[in-house]
Amino acid sequence: MAPSHDEGVPARRILGGEWRAVALSFLYFFSVLAAYYVIRPVREQLSAAVGSTQLPWFYAATFLATLALTPVFGALVARYPRRLVVPVVYVFFIACLFGFVPLFTQEGLLSPRALGTVFFVWVSVFNLFVVSVFWSFMADIWSAEQSRRLFPIIAVAGTAGAVTGPILTRALVDVIGVAPLLMVSAGLLSIAVVCIVLLGRWARVHGARRHEAAHEAPIGGSMFDGLRQIFADPFMRGMAVLLLLADGIGTVNYALVADYSGATFTDAVARTRFAANVDLWANTLTAVTQITVTRWLLPRKGPGTVILIWALVSIGVLSLVIVSPDPHAPMLGAMPAVAVALIVSRGLAYGMAEPARHSLYTRVPRSVRYKGQNAVDTAVWRFGDTAIALAMNGLRSMGVVTAGFAGMSALAALTAATIGWRLSRRVEGGEPAAPAQTAAS
Repeated sequence: MAPSHDEGVPARRILGGEWRAVALSFLYFFSVLAAYYVIRPVREQLSAAVGSTQLPWFYAATFLATLALTPVFGALVARYPRRLVVPVVYVFFIACLFGFVPLFTQEGLLSPRALGTVFFVWVSVFNLFVVSVFWSFMADIWSAEQSRRLFPIIAVAGTAGAVTGPILTRALVDVIGVAPLLMVSAGLLSIAVVCIVLLGRWARVHGARRHEAAHEAPIGGSMFDGLRQIFADPFMRGMAVLLLLADGIGTVNYALVADYSGATFTDAVARTRFAANVDLWANTLTAVTQITVTRWLLPRKGPGTVILIWALVSIGVLSLVIVSPDPHAPMLGAMPAVAVALIVSRGLAYGMAEPARHSLYTRVPRSVRYKGQNAVDTAVWRFGDTAIALAMNGLRSMGVVTAGFAGMSALAALTAATIGWRLSRRVEGGEPAAPAQTAAS
């Protein structure tokens, strides 16, 4: 039987005492995603300029940086309270944005290739950590029942920010150039920091977990707990494999579109504009999906059904690439089939699968919500990027072409549907999702 929301609580209702926190959560996520998508097209045009065969090196450097930072984050949450750790993460990235400005404005400090590599790696790490910390924070202040009602609504905020970011970049890049975009991003992150502080105050008085012992105290344990949980706990292993499969779909599509962009557009501005257009289409689809499907489906049918539908639709759109005579020929809105596949699969991944996946973490101990979830959403994600990009280069040397990669992605989507369904049944059925020794709350 499909799980249902708590008795007497309407599936789509925001209760009276939740409005202020939902509004702050909405603004928080909007600011974080807008900050990222303002600078993402800059990263995209750099990767398109060098071609997808170089992506494994970018991904490998990103994975190593993420692997190094994951225990650092684990050490912070083990020793310091939530009210300090979460804002400090965002202040660190704000400081980095200021540090990049002279590198973009003063020639000679770094070569263009070195700057491109460093910036690609930094933006990739930035994206994973700021989003992962956001969802860990959300899972810590909302209950499991609230997450199923409210996460689809809060996720719309991220999509709104993800739509606003490319619009700002497209409008401003020809007028102010690249470096001032970094300051726009830093300003948006500063708004997120204010929201974090206000949400922390609300949670201490009104939050669903306010009666839990030490609900925002230091978690304790080892700095390596997050990585250890992936290997020790079956639930976390399943979540890691689910993310790797979903990431595989996105990474393959991303590489195919990067090749198309590099072969089609000859200058950085055109590549940046194309990347912004792809982001705009994908993020608009995400918003529509969240508002019309996920918000209705997740509270009623649970995360397993949502993940299943995402996977099946992704298989359908990948089939278009498989059967298309020319996957680079214009289709929807002058976009080629490879770009359409990226837009649809990414749009539904963030519109459906991500809110569903993150809602599962509300039922695990705090140690898993912060350490395990962060390890999966950062180190495991970037490991997947590296491994998949390297595998693509090897398969290309064996003669695999675009249709073959699309077929592999479709198989990954089918496997992800099976794992997501089983994980949801396990957690929603009341089976412990993490061993007791990992809990510190």
